[in-house]
Amino acid sequence: MAKSLEENGPRAPAAEGSLSGTRESLAPGPDAAAADELSSLGSDSETNGFAERRIDKFGFIVGSQGAEGALEEVPLEVLRQRESKWLDMLNNWDKWMAKKHKKIRLRCQKGIPPSLRGRAWQYLSGGKVKLQQNPGKFDELDMSPGDPKWLDVIERDLHRQFPFHEMFVSRGGHGQQDLFRVLKAYTLYRPEEGYCQAQAPIAAVLLMHMPAEQAFWCLVQICEKYLPGYYSEKLEAIQLDGEILFSLLQKVSPVAHKHLSQQKIDPLLYMTEWFMCAFSRTLPWSSVLRVWDMFFCEGVKIIFRVGLVLLKQALGSPEKVRGCQGQYETMERLRSLSPKVMQEAFLVQEVVELPVTERQIEREHLIQLRRWQETRGELQCPSPPRLHGAKAILEAEPGPRPSLQPSPSIRLPPDAPLSGSKGKSKASKQVQKEPREPARESGQQGWPPTRSQAKAEAAAGDASPPQDAPAQDPAPQDSAHHRSRESLTSQESEDTYL
Repeated sequence: MAKSLEENGPRAPAAEGSLSGTRESLAPGPDAAAADELSSLGSDSETNGFAERRIDKFGFIVGSQGAEGALEEVPLEVLRQRESKWLDMLNNWDKWMAKKHKKIRLRCQKGIPPSLRGRAWQYLSGGKVKLQQNPGKFDELDMSPGDPKWLDVIERDLHRQFPFHEMFVSRGGHGQQDLFRVLKAYTLYRPEEGYCQAQAPIAAVLLMHMPAEQAFWCLVQICEKYLPGYYSEKLEAIQLDGEILFSLLQKVSPVAHKHLSQQKIDPLLYMTEWFMCAFSRTLPWSSVLRVWDMFFCEGVKIIFRVGLVLLKQALGSPEKVRGCQGQYETMERLRSLSPKVMQEAFLVQEVVELPVTERQIEREHLIQLRRWQETRGELQCPSPPRLHGAKAILEAEPGPRPSLQPSPSIRLPPDAPLSGSKGKSKASKQVQKEPREPARESGQQGWPPTRSQAKAEAAAGDASPPQDAPAQDPAPQDSAHHRSRESLTSQESEDTYL
């Protein structure tokens, strides 16, 4: 059966729109009726009648649950400057990652330009390297029939993923087809994991920014490098991270920690969907994209920081706690967070300033893992160690990347000799001729030479190499090497997906 977000943990009344659980419990949610009405539009060509409906800049129908009101627009001139800077970084990615990673992190915190977000996510996550290392792998998985036990569950979940977004509004449209392909391919790529419902919104967000093949490899990186073990059968990794989050909360907001402890509310009741869906079903869309920009660059600590900021803002003062006297009131407070708290500028600033580091998370991970082993024994589904962000992933999987040396500004054809070699050959001829000139001058009075002198010169000429033989020209190899390097650079620069 499909892995549930509430499986193997304490249960609570499901939040509206939350992921349900087993295959049998996948009943249509409250948005299903409205989604079905939109799905009745049929094919994508029919949804072009959608021009009557207004779409916001993120692709959501204006007035729907996912759409946003007035947003803080970045001035066009600033946006163009950011695009130019990001294009320079993406076209020289290895150099920037090696020498200016802090600058990349700062620019991710400011927000990736929308036109380059998909390409940047591929570079940051290492998904592009995975694609280069596995050419044709996605097509092979896409053509395979798939496991029937997962296909039915995936099909049931398709219409629940952002039903008010223009890509997924049409039942059987191109968005739902690509989502099915990506999720099915992952069940074949990792048959031991199969499919988890929380993977569907992750894949859907990726598909909004890139084609299916690139989205698949980014999904692989999220599941294997950023959040390993989150989507395994027993959900042990998410349970461990729930304990880590609760322990970090004691340092960040003692008031919120004390209240949740008194109410005996398990972290799994409020953080499971947050973490497994990377807040894609919790925050306003502009905030989701900003969080994902930082998440791809810095890793899971961004997810922890966002969770801690939300808990602190919801329950971090005696006045806020006073209105939550029981479990139900507390859970309702966490389900209906204040729009101000989730607003893009406020949330990002709080997340950037929160002093929670990778070292703290890993230290808490070791503590919670030891407690788990003492109380429950060894993990049944141990996961590989997670990598904290783009730099750690690049160091672990460098992949085949273009040379960092600059490509030549002048390229010569293969048969063209280099000017340096001509000068060298002329110089060598001059050096070879110089010893003979004094001999002629010294014997100028006895010129022409006698027969014995001519024989001696002929013998010396036979012993020496011919002077007019052309020197070996290394130009073809150098030129071909430069051309191959140049072709890699041009191919890299043409890879923008707008």
